[in-house]
Amino acid sequence: MQFKILIQKEPEGAYTALVPRLPGCITYGETIDEALAMSKEAIGLYIEELKSRGEGIPDDSETLEYNLTLEEV
Repeated sequence: MQFKILIQKEPEGAYTALVPRLPGCITYGETIDEALAMSKEAIGLYIEELKSRGEGIPDDSETLEYNLTLEEV
């Protein structure tokens, strides 16, 4: 399974990690590596919960990703 993870640097210096494909799956880390490790753990727990409820597990294996840069208006 593949999951996209968005990492944002917070003003205080830590990092927030969001997993868009799994609503509410958000975690934090003091470093990018820590945020990634915490994301892996959070995804695992999220998947366990979905399985326990008999729900399907969405992933990003068919998701295309693009970055679009716009000039300031």
